[in-house]
Amino acid sequence: MNFAHRTEGVHPSAVREIFKVIGQPGVISFAGGNPDPATFPAADIERLSSQILRKEPALALQYSVTEGYGPLREKLADRLKHQRIGSSSDRVLIVTGGQQGIDLTCRIFCNEGDTVFCEDPSFVGALNAFRLSGVRLRGIPVQQDGMDMDALEQALQQEKRGKLIYTIPTFQNPTGITMSIEKRQKLYDLALQYGVVILEDNPYGDLRFFGEEVPAIKTLDTEGIVIYCSSFSKILSPGIRIGYLCLNEAAAAKIVLAKQAADVHTNIFFQLLVNRYLEECDLDGHISFIRSLYRHKYSILLEELKQNLPAGISFTQPEGGIFVWCTVPGIRDKNLVARLMEQKLAVVPGSAFRTDDNAPCDSIRLNYSMPTEEQLQQGCRILGETIGSLV
Repeated sequence: MNFAHRTEGVHPSAVREIFKVIGQPGVISFAGGNPDPATFPAADIERLSSQILRKEPALALQYSVTEGYGPLREKLADRLKHQRIGSSSDRVLIVTGGQQGIDLTCRIFCNEGDTVFCEDPSFVGALNAFRLSGVRLRGIPVQQDGMDMDALEQALQQEKRGKLIYTIPTFQNPTGITMSIEKRQKLYDLALQYGVVILEDNPYGDLRFFGEEVPAIKTLDTEGIVIYCSSFSKILSPGIRIGYLCLNEAAAAKIVLAKQAADVHTNIFFQLLVNRYLEECDLDGHISFIRSLYRHKYSILLEELKQNLPAGISFTQPEGGIFVWCTVPGIRDKNLVARLMEQKLAVVPGSAFRTDDNAPCDSIRLNYSMPTEEQLQQGCRILGETIGSLV
């Protein structure tokens, strides 16, 4: 078979591959990015699902409009307005998870050979979506307060076909780092100066359990150059695949065309479900519960890492989200991951998140939302002992 050139060099997601082994007996997983199932409002979902199928079966099971269910879009626009996200000329569209929002945005702005600027490391799902679109990835190093703006400006000067800046500015995946407000303003100014679009991916923003909120980059957007992307995956359920975009009208019209070709519309039953949840349930109260749970789990992980890791090992200390980035100088990430798997601890190699996934890497990503308290404690002991045997 003669496959398209754009599929060359695109590897299966390391996270998805690890899922094949973490179900084995005795394996502790710090690998995935899954929410804790305790955060799924299953009882409310059961009740609301029954209501929908009893009262609106035709609406729930029939084809629907590509833009998304109107009442849900209106509620999301109001919710975003309270966060100062979006203007009167922006539109909200429903997409099939944040992943589709990323993919479609790249499709409507980038031709093959164009450049996408992104944090290095960054979300592997986004990187693979960009690769499959045939674009060139230009990685920008991540510092303690976010993307290196000097490196970004230099890259924008050098890349004559730059089209899109992709960023996860709040509790970044995989590092957990949050971009400062000063850098958010600088990023916006640079995008405006060099005529590129910003894709702001914010799936973790609601999961802040320490510190002060930092305004979204979209709140700075006076020219309509920021595409804001988020979803309900981390606050209701990832399986329902309900994401959304907030963007200017011209871009929204192009996204609708691309989405019609991709999947016609997002699952309407789950759109109705989310809409009813927003009407009848306390989403902010539910988010508060999630924050409390993850604050507790993160505190356990942080204390165990401090107690168990040898000197010289560094790790980020985020104020929210679900990830910690651990750096082990002098040790290749894949060698460490293999040794940890022998001890039945699953983590993700940092190289999976690099724009050049063949480049040397000495970091791993740790997730704390899924493991139990006991697993967090035992896993950190395994991590410390294994690293200690290698350094």
